[in-house]
Amino acid sequence: MYNQGLFSHWVPKPLQLFVIFLLTLIAMPVSGVYTGSLSYMVGDTGVMSEYFMWANYATTVGMGAAMPIVLRAKMRFKVRDKVVILLVLLGIFSYINATTSEPMVIVFVSLVLGFCKTFITIEVFLPLMAMMGGRGIFYGVFYTFILVITQVTNYYATDFSIEYNWRQFLIFVAILCFVVAMICWVVMHDKYFALKVPLHYIDWLSILLFISTFMFSAYVFSFGKQQDWFHSKNILNASIAAFVSFALMVVRQFTLKRPYLSFEIFSRNNVQVGLFLLLCLGMFMATTSLQNIFSVGVLGYDQLTNAKVNLMMIPGMIAAGALAVYWFKKEKKLKLFIFFGFSAMVAYCIIMYFSMVLEFNYESWYFPMILKGFGMVALYISVWYYALDKIDISQMLPAIGLFLLWRTFVTTGFFSALFSWTQYQFQIESLGDLAVYMDGMTLNAQPNLSLKTIQLNAMIIANKKLFGYVILAGFGVLAFVMTHHFGYPRFTLDKLARVFSGKSVVARRRLRERKKLAESLKDGVGSAV
Repeated sequence: MYNQGLFSHWVPKPLQLFVIFLLTLIAMPVSGVYTGSLSYMVGDTGVMSEYFMWANYATTVGMGAAMPIVLRAKMRFKVRDKVVILLVLLGIFSYINATTSEPMVIVFVSLVLGFCKTFITIEVFLPLMAMMGGRGIFYGVFYTFILVITQVTNYYATDFSIEYNWRQFLIFVAILCFVVAMICWVVMHDKYFALKVPLHYIDWLSILLFISTFMFSAYVFSFGKQQDWFHSKNILNASIAAFVSFALMVVRQFTLKRPYLSFEIFSRNNVQVGLFLLLCLGMFMATTSLQNIFSVGVLGYDQLTNAKVNLMMIPGMIAAGALAVYWFKKEKKLKLFIFFGFSAMVAYCIIMYFSMVLEFNYESWYFPMILKGFGMVALYISVWYYALDKIDISQMLPAIGLFLLWRTFVTTGFFSALFSWTQYQFQIESLGDLAVYMDGMTLNAQPNLSLKTIQLNAMIIANKKLFGYVILAGFGVLAFVMTHHFGYPRFTLDKLARVFSGKSVVARRRLRERKKLAESLKDGVGSAV
């Protein structure tokens, strides 16, 4: 006997919704490394921060590797057994990370943790999407909730690290996973979702090649600056290994009867445009590194204050989610919504460009951060919806792992590494420019002028240059969004001529009259029947 829900028949609907909310609240933000406590992990273990950045990327790689096989796993195991065991494993992995100081253990555990977490994600996705009655509305609610929870989790991870210890927060997360596992064991049913499917069709070698490709890439993004990029043999060897692994993985897919990954959908226009827009979104998301340099390095904020600054994005996130739900309910064109999202990100960069001064106060963060939160959520929802629009689930699942890594890891990781290297080069250049006006007499004559002030000004100048380049690229993105059709008929010169000649108005009037006549005939037939 099969049960395509999650819960036993005796569980009331309000309790079902509460458990789904609890499962999403606890399981989705679980990570091997929390960015809010990263600096405290470095100070406690004495390990370079690049290892923990690598572990943070590893969680996303694990999620992407599991995506193509989540549906097969869903139909193979009982819902209760799978969810409970995975929650227990998430708790154990969090406890391991809390009690170890070996960086490679944290990296490996984070990879496996992300892999396991994805199988819980699919259990939450399906019932929520069915309840909300549409992919667009579901994205509007779900992504808003997840991104808000992520910011709140990072804030409390920082607060825990200050009040107690970063290890205590991971132990607290492990306890929550165990508690939710016990609740799920009580309320979930022990039946299969559908007819059992075998697991021996899964090509585990392809999964290993997938993980190898992106873990080597994550190593390059994490350690590139620290090892001076391709002047290091380690970076060069990791880059070659990533390329070879990806080539072998692609070749293997064409030799399998049931491939692990599918590349068919990448020939679609909306998929190609969606990948480009996600690349642009990654460029804007990577400006977070510049923002952190300014807030922590220049203004001298501690980690908790910096986390509070990121919380200012929440009103903008909620506004974007509410607007997305309204937009998809009214079935409005997606083009304008995408334009609003990129416009908010460009406006954020413009404000930050003109705000790069030593006198910047805390209250001035509110408006740019609200814009950033609005743009982030709006683009996460709209671009993801457009890229996967009108794609069958059987085609989407084998490719969604690549999409996930492209959106969350590759684009943001690439631009973060690029901005980090470029900012350092601009900073050295700025120091050279400022050195022209410095000598011993100048420093002695002006007591307020110190080497520290000169260093801070060099950092500000470097940030302004990078924000300026991002703004110029952002205007190019806005021009592309305005000129792209996004699946709607293009506005050609012939249509423009029809508008000026008045034929377009006549055609629309005839269409309205025909529609009105059809409705009246339908009503008449209905009353006759």
